[in-house]
Amino acid sequence: MASKRHDRAQLNELLYQALETEKGGIRIYQTALKCAVNQDLREEWQGYLDETRRHHEILTGVLAELGLDPQAASPGREVVAHIGASLVKAMQMALEAGDAQAAELVAAECVVLAETKDHQNWELIGHVAKNTSGKEAATLMEAYEQVEKEEDHHLYHTQGWGRELWIASLGFKAVLPPPEEIKHVETAIGASRAEQAREQMLKKN
Repeated sequence: MASKRHDRAQLNELLYQALETEKGGIRIYQTALKCAVNQDLREEWQGYLDETRRHHEILTGVLAELGLDPQAASPGREVVAHIGASLVKAMQMALEAGDAQAAELVAAECVVLAETKDHQNWELIGHVAKNTSGKEAATLMEAYEQVEKEEDHHLYHTQGWGRELWIASLGFKAVLPPPEEIKHVETAIGASRAEQAREQMLKKN
């Protein structure tokens, strides 16, 4: 049976950080798109940008429904905003250096870093929803179910892109689009299996 006992103040903090993560994610994808050289990757990130905008809207609605001010500040939220701005700055530095392929690699790594935090936020929101009850749990679960699979996709697929782009930059044969794309990976186990299958994919090509 679900328990109603949890730290409400810390849940509020999680939601503020999650909203700030999505807000920063919009800027991160906008900048990453300027770095993307591979057309398939550019199309992928454009889709992620659109989904991130929707995730921000969903979370804004969640906070409003729970009686929280989406504009409220918190120490953790300020840290998240700082990290997001730093990732944007890192990509801008890479672009200014003038090596398009290197900037694309930096962008992939920045997206993975941002999506790692984003993915964990939603896992935690789902954990609260599954282990509590009442209107609050229902609100969180509705949001979680709309977003979870897309967040899995953002993280695992961009990890695959980053790995294969690095392999190509090192002079080795890469699988592009990456195995995660080809196999439609949506879980950590699926990502591991896709990476293990890349050698078979290379032999077929």
